[in-house]
Amino acid sequence: MIGVPLRLKTAVALVLLGLLTLLAGIGQRTIWAPSETFTASAPADAAEAPLTVIDQNLRTLHGGTVKITIEGDGNFMLAAGRPDDVDAWVGQAAHNTISGVSEDGKSLQVEHADGEATAPNPAGSDLWVSTENANGELEYSWTPPADGDWTLLLASDGTKAAPASVSMTFPNDTSTPWAIPLIVLGSLLILGGIALALLSAHKPNGEGGGDGAGSGFAQRARAKSEARTASRASMVAAGITAAVLAGTGTAANAATPAPEPSGSSSAAAQEEAASPVLLDAQFRRILEQVSSAADAGDAAKDAAQLSERVAGTELEVRTQNYKIRSQVGSYEARMPVRSTKLLTTVVTSDRDWPRSVLAVTQGDGNVVPQLLTLVQQSPRENYKLMETTPLQPGTTFPTISRTGTDTLAAGDKTGLLYSGEEALSGLADRLTTPDSAFKDKLVEGESSPYIADTLSYQAEVVKAGENGNFSFTHKVAPESTVVFRTEDGGALVLGRINFSFEGTPKAAGDKLTIGDDAAALAGGKETTTGMVLSFAESMAVYVPPAGSTDPMKLVAATRGLVGASFK
Repeated sequence: MIGVPLRLKTAVALVLLGLLTLLAGIGQRTIWAPSETFTASAPADAAEAPLTVIDQNLRTLHGGTVKITIEGDGNFMLAAGRPDDVDAWVGQAAHNTISGVSEDGKSLQVEHADGEATAPNPAGSDLWVSTENANGELEYSWTPPADGDWTLLLASDGTKAAPASVSMTFPNDTSTPWAIPLIVLGSLLILGGIALALLSAHKPNGEGGGDGAGSGFAQRARAKSEARTASRASMVAAGITAAVLAGTGTAANAATPAPEPSGSSSAAAQEEAASPVLLDAQFRRILEQVSSAADAGDAAKDAAQLSERVAGTELEVRTQNYKIRSQVGSYEARMPVRSTKLLTTVVTSDRDWPRSVLAVTQGDGNVVPQLLTLVQQSPRENYKLMETTPLQPGTTFPTISRTGTDTLAAGDKTGLLYSGEEALSGLADRLTTPDSAFKDKLVEGESSPYIADTLSYQAEVVKAGENGNFSFTHKVAPESTVVFRTEDGGALVLGRINFSFEGTPKAAGDKLTIGDDAAALAGGKETTTGMVLSFAESMAVYVPPAGSTDPMKLVAATRGLVGASFK
C-alpha cells in the first residue's frame, strides 16, 4: 500500500517537470525567440576620411538582404563596384573601411588608412555599376547587380569627409537548437507521468472483490481499459508535440541545416579575376555618353567638346576634319558615332590597365556597321573613344565571347599564326608594296577592296606625276595595337597605321599642287619645295589560330587626313 502514493507523487512530478520543459521549449520559439534582424552602427569616434569603403564580405555575413542607413551633411553618393576596381580607384587616398561587426553585434568595425587628404570626385566614374545619390539621408538595400563580389564606396565630393553616420541592419540568426529537443523531452516526460499515474491507480493482484472466473474477467477488463487510457495519453502527448511544432513553424526537415555554398575563397578569387571589366548596363551607359560627346562636337565642329570622351586617333582625325570643313564645305564629315543600335560588344576579362573594349554599332548616318575602340587608361579615368573603323562590306565579324575574353600583348604569338605586331606590320607592308611578301597571307573580300584601292591610288599618283617624284609609306603606330582572343583560338588585332604621302618637284621651278582639303591644313595649295600629307589609318585584322592554313583577313579599315605641310 506504500508504493501507490509514492508512484503517484513521482507521476505528478514527471508531469510538472514535463510541462516546465515543454514551456521552456515553446518559450524559445516565441517570447524568447531571437529578433529577426540586428543593427550595428559605426562608432562615433571613427577618424574622418574623404572615402569610406564597405567591404563586400558584409553583404553575405549573415545571408539575406543587408539594409544600410547613412546620414550626412549635404550631398553624398554610394557606388557599387568590383572590389579590385574600388581599391584601384581609392588608390593612395586616406579612407575608412567598414570590414566587420563586433562580437556583441552592436558596432561596425572601422579600419582607418592614412593617405592623401583629398581625392577626385568619384561621381560619374565608369567603374561603378550603379550609383545612389542622396542629400542628408539614404536608405539602401544592398543587393548584388550580378554574380561575384561587390564593394560599396561612400563619398561626398572627395574633398569633404565622407558621411560618418552609417548603420547596417543584418538578418539575424533566429535558430533555436534547443527548442525542439525541449519540446519533445517535455512531451515524453508528461507521457511518462500519465502512464505512471495510471499504473498507480491499478490495485495489486488479489485485492478487491470477486474471485474465480468473474474476478479474472474484471481484471482483464481493467487491463484493457488502462491500456486504452495509456494509448489515449500517448496520442494526446504526441498531439501536443505536433501542435506546438506546427504552431512554431517547425517541420521535421526544418532542423536540417542548409547546404553550404559550393566552391571556396580561391574559386571565388578565380571567378573575380575572370569577370568582364564591364557589365552590359555599364557599357551601354558609357556608349551613350561617348555618342553624345561626339554628336556635340560634330554639330559645333568644336574639338573641345570631344575631350571628355574622345582621345587618340579619333580626336586627332575629328579635330582636323572640323578644321577642313570650316573652310571646305563639301568635305565629307567623319562617320557619326551611334549607340542606338548596338550589334555586339567585346569586353576584356583582363583587369589590369589600360583596359580596352569594342562595340559594333550601326545607326542613322552609318552606311555600314562601325567598330568602336574604347580605352580606359587608368582607374580614375573614364573610357574614351580611340578609333572608329567601318567594317569592310561583306565582311563577317569574328565570334568573340560577350562574357569576357583575353587581351594579348602586341608581341604575344601564343596560339596564333601571327602576333598582333606581325599582323599589322604585314598589313602596312602590303599597303606599301604591291609585291609584298604578305600578298597571299592577308586578303580582303571582293566587296571590300581597301587594299586594292590604296595600291591603285598610289600607282596612279606616281604615273600621273609629271612634275614630281612621289613616295608612300605605311608604318604601324605600336602604342595603339590591341589584340582580342576570338572563340576559335585566333585573334582580332586593331591599331593605327601612319600613312605618309611625300612629293618633291622633279626640276627647279616645278610646282606641286595639293587639294583644297590638304590646303586647309597646309595654308596654301602650291609648293616648289615639296609637300607631306599625313593620314591616320584605323585598321582591324583577323589572325587565324596557329596551325591554320587560312590567310589573315582585313575586317575593318578607314583613313583620315591629319596633317599637310610644305617642305
